[in-house]
Amino acid sequence: MQAAILRSIRSGVVVGSALWLGACAAPPREDAPTVLARASQAMGASQLDTLKYSAEGTGTTFGQAYHADAVWPKITLHSVTRSIDYGTGTMRDEVVMSRAEPLGGGGYPLSGQQRNDQFVSGELAWNQAGTIATAAPRALVDRVHQLWITPHGVLKAAQRGAASVRAGDAGASLVSFELPSRFSATVTIGADGLVRRVDSIVPDPVLGDTPVVTIYDDYRESGGIRFPTRVRQSIAGYGVLDLAVKDVQVNPSLALAVPDAARNVAERVTAEKVAEGVWFLAGGSHNSVLIELQDRLVLVETPLNDARTGAVIGHANTLVPGKPIRVAVNSHQHFDHAGGVRTAVAEGATIVTHADNAAYFEKAFAQPNRILPDAMARSGKKATFRTFTDKLEIGDASRPIELHRIVGGPHSESIVMVYLPKEKLLIEADAFTPPAPNTPPPAVANANNVNLVDNIERLKLTVDRILPLHGRVVPVADLYAVTLRTPPR
Repeated sequence: MQAAILRSIRSGVVVGSALWLGACAAPPREDAPTVLARASQAMGASQLDTLKYSAEGTGTTFGQAYHADAVWPKITLHSVTRSIDYGTGTMRDEVVMSRAEPLGGGGYPLSGQQRNDQFVSGELAWNQAGTIATAAPRALVDRVHQLWITPHGVLKAAQRGAASVRAGDAGASLVSFELPSRFSATVTIGADGLVRRVDSIVPDPVLGDTPVVTIYDDYRESGGIRFPTRVRQSIAGYGVLDLAVKDVQVNPSLALAVPDAARNVAERVTAEKVAEGVWFLAGGSHNSVLIELQDRLVLVETPLNDARTGAVIGHANTLVPGKPIRVAVNSHQHFDHAGGVRTAVAEGATIVTHADNAAYFEKAFAQPNRILPDAMARSGKKATFRTFTDKLEIGDASRPIELHRIVGGPHSESIVMVYLPKEKLLIEADAFTPPAPNTPPPAVANANNVNLVDNIERLKLTVDRILPLHGRVVPVADLYAVTLRTPPR
């Protein structure tokens, strides 16, 4: 695993730094290896094999804004503990967080704290809740990026790759390198040899090549190395992290084993026929729904990334051979639900989404996708959108399909649900995720669940079953049970 990363680092190509630097400065007297060796000596990177540090501060939930073009929702980071083994390319983040504002996504409760354990090792990424590990392939590129842009990690990565150097301001050196298919970076190394800033570009399934700025300040000596006590980061121009480092452990003993669940990564798609011409496509963390019309197919939801949505499209084509997917419905703009929109564009589908989302997607999709070209970039196709505000009908004489905006909820201002009146089926994302069978009703109803019931009743929809884009198909009575309300007769 790590050997693959190190081979990739060694095969890295030189990236010009004009993207971040503007006008060229005079070249420094030292070449890149000399600058990196000096920085490694000043930082103590050469003697650092493993690292563990703890911090606290603020952050945001990336790609989970309430409004499509708004800043991502703020969170309070009560505790962040990062453990790194640079030799194996393994990292663990133990995060305790809570919401700092009520609107927007992220899957966090509106009150109380939540713990997330996130891992990467070589080419594998996973999450862990207690003893249960779940593969997280969509997070791989981001976590590899975060590991190798740490103050010492970025020096190690640059030393193993083909790096170039330019002169910066006030005696600083600007070292540029690329980890192919993962990220490119320019490291600002001060005249004192300390890593002050990393300007990187990382691919994202929604945003394409995305600029990231990470700033390291207020260095202190700890265990023979120099380490910053403040870390700030912005992504795509939005601040996402501001941490105060409280404790640093140098070369601690770390036990970061890779679980089987992370090793056995494969996109699995299952199909449950819920009505004639309607299939519930599950098998992963995010679901989709395939609907057959007379001359075309409609795919509701293209989640996560090329891998997931590509697998869903491939399975859909086996269910109804020879009939094209001409429409892909996007429930809302949150990145986990929109990460496969580009894949649907490559398939030739028109993207149906709320009017507030289209301009955001158009701007995002105009970004180049050079580092890790996705299906849309490879196809050369351009996105075509069909939008609406409150209601849209997209079916035909054989099967009516209604799209309705979910109004007044805390998750997203531009989220939509899909209703099949003939079959009395409702398709929704994040407004209701069914609990496990026989789970007792909550003491306090979830605001998103209550809002979904309010919208069903406002629109006078007759619903028998709910097809959630997380979880299992359930009768509508299950929704009413968790809202502590009685379903209409």
